[in-house]
Amino acid sequence: MAKIDAFFKLMHDQGASDLHLVAGQPPALRINGEMERIKYKILDSDDLRTMLYEIAPEQKIKVFEETGDLDFGYEIPGTARYRANFFMQRNGVGAVFREIPSEILTAQQLGLPPVLPKLALLPRGLVLVTGPTGSGKSTTLAALLDVANRQRKEHIITIEDPIEFVHQSKGCIINHREVGIHTKSFAAALRGALREDPDIILVGEMRDLETISLAIEAASTGHLVFSTVHTVSAIKTIDRIIEVFPSHEQPQIRSTLADGIRGVIGQTLIKRIDRRGRIAAFEIMIATPAVRNLVREGKTHQISSMIQTGKKYGMQLLDDAIMDLCQQGKISPNDAYARANEKARFRPLLTAAPADFTEV
Repeated sequence: MAKIDAFFKLMHDQGASDLHLVAGQPPALRINGEMERIKYKILDSDDLRTMLYEIAPEQKIKVFEETGDLDFGYEIPGTARYRANFFMQRNGVGAVFREIPSEILTAQQLGLPPVLPKLALLPRGLVLVTGPTGSGKSTTLAALLDVANRQRKEHIITIEDPIEFVHQSKGCIINHREVGIHTKSFAAALRGALREDPDIILVGEMRDLETISLAIEAASTGHLVFSTVHTVSAIKTIDRIIEVFPSHEQPQIRSTLADGIRGVIGQTLIKRIDRRGRIAAFEIMIATPAVRNLVREGKTHQISSMIQTGKKYGMQLLDDAIMDLCQQGKISPNDAYARANEKARFRPLLTAAPADFTEV
């Protein structure tokens, strides 16, 4: 048993999402979105480095010493997997670990809106899950892949950096590939995947032009592709993808994206006030023919109106979902205001001045 495993056990028992180990400071846990110090000595850089290197693969240590940054996965059988990030900072080495539960929660257990599992049964297309870091995107994607794994008899390939949720093959054959270990890059793995007879491809993150281009191509050529983007709304997601491409290529990519896009799920986690924990609020855009036409014509600013009138398709705006949670007494008005896109709508609910005075 590695020395650091004691911290992981504490993290797991406390229900923390993240563990922070940084030289020059005591350890800390993120619990329900807030940082809490662990009663422990200030970490020494050399001691911490020894502790961290005990669990890092040898080839990864070399990368870290050359670059000062490192991502990899670590697993404690029977407990959980951990997404590890090592980094150098002013006082020495630092690390942050995100817990990835061993058990994959189903869509029903997570309380996902009913339309979302249907996206996992589509024959082809691009489905994007968006939101800020730590908003539960990986958990939602894992639940959707679980739906496909249970109800389809096909081939699923996941490409991640690092591997997070590990699925056991049920109805589907599943192959997990990790960037840096099993393949050089997302783009290289995607090019290879198209020759590996996949039906469903999960791309952990669409980071660069080549990866985005290949993912859209795969979705347009008969594959169902899932991925994530760090944006806060469906409109910004579409615009972000288009803006990655050179201006002379944007009309063509709009047309290709319009043909391939099937859904955008935007989400954020908000601290509950009715009980311990956090709750997810979702924005859902289903790519109906009318929505795809707006994408093709570059009229993404009109998509919000289409979402508002598309409730029969399962669509909803993030602000509507946040307002519902606030009116149900599950989240505070201040938190609702902080996470909303159209803040003026939530200002009358506030009992005190908002924390972000720049929004006033």
